[in-house]
Amino acid sequence: MASQAELDDPLYNLRLAITTSHPPILATDPDPTSAAQTVTDLSVATHISFNIETHHKTFPLVASTRFAPDDAPVSLRSIYFAWQNKDSSHPEYIAAVQHLNEELPSGAGGSVQSLSFALRIELIAWLNGETESSESIAALDGAAASAAAEASAAIASGKGGVPVLKPSAGGQKMMDARLLQIYDGERKMGDHNSVLRGTKPMDFSSYRKIASTFLRSRPTPSIPTAPSHSHATPLVSNLQKKPARRLEPIILLSPSASSLLRMSNIKSFLDTGVFIPPNTADTTSSNLLHLNRKIPSISNHDIRFILVDSTSNFKPPYWARVVAIFTTGQTWQFKSYKYPNPSELFSHYPGIYVGWQGEEPPEQVEALGRGVLSVKVDKWTGSEKGRWRDREVVETIWARIEEGMRRGGWSRDGPGMAGTVPGR
Repeated sequence: MASQAELDDPLYNLRLAITTSHPPILATDPDPTSAAQTVTDLSVATHISFNIETHHKTFPLVASTRFAPDDAPVSLRSIYFAWQNKDSSHPEYIAAVQHLNEELPSGAGGSVQSLSFALRIELIAWLNGETESSESIAALDGAAASAAAEASAAIASGKGGVPVLKPSAGGQKMMDARLLQIYDGERKMGDHNSVLRGTKPMDFSSYRKIASTFLRSRPTPSIPTAPSHSHATPLVSNLQKKPARRLEPIILLSPSASSLLRMSNIKSFLDTGVFIPPNTADTTSSNLLHLNRKIPSISNHDIRFILVDSTSNFKPPYWARVVAIFTTGQTWQFKSYKYPNPSELFSHYPGIYVGWQGEEPPEQVEALGRGVLSVKVDKWTGSEKGRWRDREVVETIWARIEEGMRRGGWSRDGPGMAGTVPGR
């Protein structure tokens, strides 16, 4: 059940509305009571209303949210507009932001902040429930709740003095006398860490010997007895660790118009094993796609891959997640990459070139060396029938990607080393 702090938070309400399929309502009034006060144009709306079963909340669109990259809170209007344009390419999104900012001064006023490519991905994944946490979203009541908890613990243990609240408009306010009397009558207790740790070292070696007689079928490793002066290792710190965020591998496509595989046909090719020319495939305006693939040598669960054709919004840590680079051999593709030199680039990442069956690879592809895998697909005859060789080509590509991921120490949660993914 959601806490009151969550129910009063605009960002939580927006996520709840999205994940429960209850679209919010834009309004020109903080308490919309008629259809005339509801609008669909974000440039004239001043408030956003959430009606989720018995829960009803309305927030001003200029309200700041917990989404604060670089400690700069982003407005609710900017967050909602980013979600509305979740399926737009980044250039289309930037153009839409500029257009809305031109309309706002004559409508609701204010402005919309343009989010970077990486921040949009992070925000949208959190809003639709794909991820449970975000580095750019502050925790609810984080610092205030921690400070209050520490103050209460100090009072309960007798270490705190007379609690005084911060000055208000009427001057300083002292804590209620009855509450102080309750604290004085409480029994002083330690926290969970001190209770588990104890006050003297414990030697459990005798219990291990007894247990070993009941577990003879299992190997009994020699466990050195802890010195008498050492303390038992606290276990609570390990239990309190939050699970690390799962890192998704990235496949880079060539942005060249001569490439046989582009954003319009790459997903169907790698997923179904059938090649369709990019100019005849269902076109897509998105510059980011997701693809699930099970790789048993790495994980028993599906691994979600990210497919992109641009690195303009890459952060340095993203390069450790790149597992394949599709190329046509044109060196201008690598100018914005971590390693602009092709020989150095493909010594760190697997390269893949896809050409036509019966045609030799271009000289610039052969010049890239052994770091680039060259495969060929049958020429398009106008129909998907008889393209059984495509599946063999796709499996060859996945085998190359899998080999690089194994060498890079990949698991279900990400790469094993914060380095590169070898291509050889």
